[in-house]
Amino acid sequence: MKMALAGTTLMIKEADQVQFSVIKSWNKMRWDRKQQMLTGTADMELLDKLASIVKLPPAIAQRREGLHAVQDAVDRERVNEHPEPLVKYPVKMPLYAHQTRGANMALLTFGWAKEER
Repeated sequence: MKMALAGTTLMIKEADQVQFSVIKSWNKMRWDRKQQMLTGTADMELLDKLASIVKLPPAIAQRREGLHAVQDAVDRERVNEHPEPLVKYPVKMPLYAHQTRGANMALLTFGWAKEER
């Protein structure tokens, strides 16, 4: 099986019949008849499932690790008792803790800020 990553799109060619059936059953990828390959968004769920059946190429494994790092940072922020703003938010009134937490999680998710430890 051959895999490639173009931006956030994962492409798989030459999967054997068993691999093809398993991947197709997840409903995360579509068959492109013209190019004879499966295509889909390389999200954390798809990459985790693929990692359970095959060894991922280095670039794709790196994307998977990056997605897990972001998810871990968001999860830590979600349970943070006393959140500090990651940036100065353009609001007049002070934010409540849950608002700061939510804004921080959005920045982490979109990659606009890095987690401070």
